[in-house]
Amino acid sequence: MSRTLLFLLLSIQMVTSQESKIKALVGGTLIDGFGSTPIRNSVVIIEGEKIKTVGTIGTIEIPNNAEVISTEGMTVLPGLWDMHVHTMINGHSDYTYWDKTYPPLFKDVIMPASAHQLLMAGVTSARDLGAPLEESIAVRDAINNGEIPGATLYVSGPFIQKKPYPGTEDFRWGVNGVEDGRKKVRKLAKAGVDCIKVVDQDQMTIEEFQAVVDEAHKFNLKVVAHSHRPEEIRRGLKAGADCFEHTGLSSAPRYPNDIMEMIKERTADMSQGPLFWCPTVEGLYNYEYMRDNPEKLDNDSWHLGLPDSVITDIKRSIAHPDRMPYFQLTPSRKPTLETKIKQLLDAGVVLMIGTDSGIPMKFHSQSTWNELDVWVNEFGIDPMYAIRAATYWPALWMGVADEVGTITPGKYADIIAVEGDVLRYINLLEDVDMVIKHGARYK
Repeated sequence: MSRTLLFLLLSIQMVTSQESKIKALVGGTLIDGFGSTPIRNSVVIIEGEKIKTVGTIGTIEIPNNAEVISTEGMTVLPGLWDMHVHTMINGHSDYTYWDKTYPPLFKDVIMPASAHQLLMAGVTSARDLGAPLEESIAVRDAINNGEIPGATLYVSGPFIQKKPYPGTEDFRWGVNGVEDGRKKVRKLAKAGVDCIKVVDQDQMTIEEFQAVVDEAHKFNLKVVAHSHRPEEIRRGLKAGADCFEHTGLSSAPRYPNDIMEMIKERTADMSQGPLFWCPTVEGLYNYEYMRDNPEKLDNDSWHLGLPDSVITDIKRSIAHPDRMPYFQLTPSRKPTLETKIKQLLDAGVVLMIGTDSGIPMKFHSQSTWNELDVWVNEFGIDPMYAIRAATYWPALWMGVADEVGTITPGKYADIIAVEGDVLRYINLLEDVDMVIKHGARYK
């Protein structure tokens, strides 16, 4: 091979490499995540993994070697977050059976499939709350290292609670005394978890729960607390939990007055920052519709990454949606959800999108957009508020707002785009057209 030809080939390779590193998203309506008026005829320049420039057609010079991607007629927005997912489960109706059968597949099959399904649904970041420790860290790190595709995961590892349910000891750790609570948190912190998840804290002694919270904070780990029962909320507020999960209180119509007074007192104290809450309503709110229209379950988006045997097993378990014990009280709970959401909003709580995805019939490929749809179209929440609850606020809560959460120069290019106006039709997010994570296009 002549030196001239070799030089030419090397030059072509260099240009190709440069072209693959620079992308220009041109023409779309940009929602940057900060809540201001969307930017029409937007231009977003991506160089490598990060956003280089944001502007509009005519004000931004597009590099000659950029890959130009038309977003004309589309809404461009930050990659979504789901702040309450369970990657170790995937819609199966029988937890006891699942927990006995599938742990050997968690690390290499189930959890990677869940993370990949989230990503293809436009969820570029997710908080995974409750799974075996080794598997949680391994899957998170494999995604971060680029070994497998998936949403960036922020993991809690095992639940912390007073006593694990039989057969769940690998992913539920019991607390027997104050020092044991501190020891369990230290073990999780040393392993490298991103937050601490506590459930059934009303069954611990007050001293045990406070020790768990204090030890977590000592390691700069935030505490995510269940709020299914009134005393779980009271103790969480007193101990300084950083985020509450679920709308809770079963079929009770409202949060009790004393709890609302505690919440208002907390939100009034801005020295502690906002009070965050993930109400996780869509699984309950949409159950009756799914029960009566089960053909929705035939959508094969949740099959991605799962072996045929697992898909068949899940299908078999949800063949009779009307018979699931998990949802038998749901028709009584559904009317209470909007009231409780509005109580929280009126009290100044900052809501974040979290779905509990993975619970029976609730798949990682579908739950996040369904949560947004219920908030906006059923509860009347402002669509921009809902989008910020799935972008800006989660990144801030996780302490990574300088890296992701908004479309801002210098941050990672976690960006999605969808045909149409999502502020007018939020359910367009059911079918995201483009997914870019850390500058790489996955869809």
